[in-house]
Amino acid sequence: MPNIETILRHHTALQVECVDRVYLNGYVPGLQRPNQLAYFLKEHRGKPLPSPALLGQMTDRFVAGIKAFAGRHRIPVVQFERGQRKDDVAKEHLARYRRSEGVVFIGVAQEIDNAFRSKPHRRKDGSVASFDFYRAKVPVNQYYFYILDADWGPLFIKFSSYVPFGARLCINGHEWAKQQLKKRAIAYESLDNGFLSCADPARLQAICDQLSADDVDRLFRRWLGRLPHPFSREDRAAGYLYQLSIWQFEFSMTHVFDRPLQGRHFFEEVLRDNLDLGRPDRIQLLFDRQVRRNTPSSFRTRVVHHGVLPKLSVEYKHSRVKQYFKENRALRTETVINNTYDVGVRSSLKNLPLLRAVARNVNRRLLAMERVSHNCVVSLRTFESFVLPSEVDGQHVPGLRYGEPRVMALLAGLCLFLPVHDGFTNQALRDRVGALFDPGPRGYTRSRMTYDLRRLRLKGLLHRLPRRNRYVLTPLGRRVALFFTKTYARILRPGHARLDPAMPADPSDTLTTTFRRWEQALDQHIADAKVAA
Repeated sequence: MPNIETILRHHTALQVECVDRVYLNGYVPGLQRPNQLAYFLKEHRGKPLPSPALLGQMTDRFVAGIKAFAGRHRIPVVQFERGQRKDDVAKEHLARYRRSEGVVFIGVAQEIDNAFRSKPHRRKDGSVASFDFYRAKVPVNQYYFYILDADWGPLFIKFSSYVPFGARLCINGHEWAKQQLKKRAIAYESLDNGFLSCADPARLQAICDQLSADDVDRLFRRWLGRLPHPFSREDRAAGYLYQLSIWQFEFSMTHVFDRPLQGRHFFEEVLRDNLDLGRPDRIQLLFDRQVRRNTPSSFRTRVVHHGVLPKLSVEYKHSRVKQYFKENRALRTETVINNTYDVGVRSSLKNLPLLRAVARNVNRRLLAMERVSHNCVVSLRTFESFVLPSEVDGQHVPGLRYGEPRVMALLAGLCLFLPVHDGFTNQALRDRVGALFDPGPRGYTRSRMTYDLRRLRLKGLLHRLPRRNRYVLTPLGRRVALFFTKTYARILRPGHARLDPAMPADPSDTLTTTFRRWEQALDQHIADAKVAA
């Protein structure tokens, strides 16, 4: 079976990194708080008593505008049923749509929204003196405008039917890239919402990298000018305009394999070695964020099977990175950020390039960790340089003898810190090694740890961070720590246990029966030479 590095390097027909699904929140900054709503109704619209009746009138006007728009353009209006998949309904209508651009249909669904509610203040005679407004969860109708855009392909814009009329924009970067390829007459094959092949892969990647926040904003403004708007022209002229923030962001890296079998090989190897990716100490590398005791996250790795297709999902706070086998043809590595603050980025649309860079690095780190974890073989010369004593800058460095309990515990302890980007301390590593190695009544002391750290540093396995008492593993150090630990834990120790002469032979164990036959042949060879004891 080929290793991960070989599969990705030599069996990939196409590799594409692209923004995938982006879900954006549209809001009017001047209508988010109760005092802003009161000012809007009283000062801007000139209503002496801001009341919920005025909000109802705004809702009625907006809904009437939607119905008139649908009738004028002969657009189907679909009432979504409870539990119905909206994407499935959209695919059916898109398949029948024959225009190059326009509103395909309008979907209506009752959903919970964070809208304004009111509480009356009454006089002694029972009449209402004023209303206090507040934000609360309210079941309201949501209107989905499913659109086919000439530059973006399929998308939808959703409006709440109640003040402050929150909006959502859902787009897909792969669909945008497909439209750009069509305009440039570059041939491609689709893989669902991704790419199976492309006549010019370099141009495709360049196009994917060009998607900007300005492109998204222009799309939103263009369709706001075409669709029914919940605010009047006077409202918009006074500055009550929608702004966009990033609600959910997905960025994917797709490797299309030359044969589906390579994808199965990849997942079999990845799942075996990376079930611990969700540990806090490994999450630190993936998301480049410091994990503390109070970090809110489940910290888990999940392997989900859809039929016979596995999916690896690593979760961090509200976000996750996942890998799956897309339509039996491609490896999809995808970072899904459900809260931009999880990765230290503000949600404003202008931060789209920064968020893309963060998600791209997460995807690449995951693949780098998988490559190192699986392809950790070292050459004979490298192996000898570690296990034998050596001289480094005039200093004698004792060897790290393979199989010695202290050395194996030390390198196994290092494996826990493979992905930690900000280093580890003497104490942190000593706690790990002490749990794996029994040095006797004195314990694994700080001085012993210092001695071992010096060995590791002079052998080139560790690097000390400048002006800090913290250490990080070098790329060679990661490889050596994994090689020593995996070969000892998976080959040498279990192999010796199976070959123990005190244990009864198992006829079904190929290793045991072969070794016993080899021993008998060797004994016979020695006897034939007349040198037996």
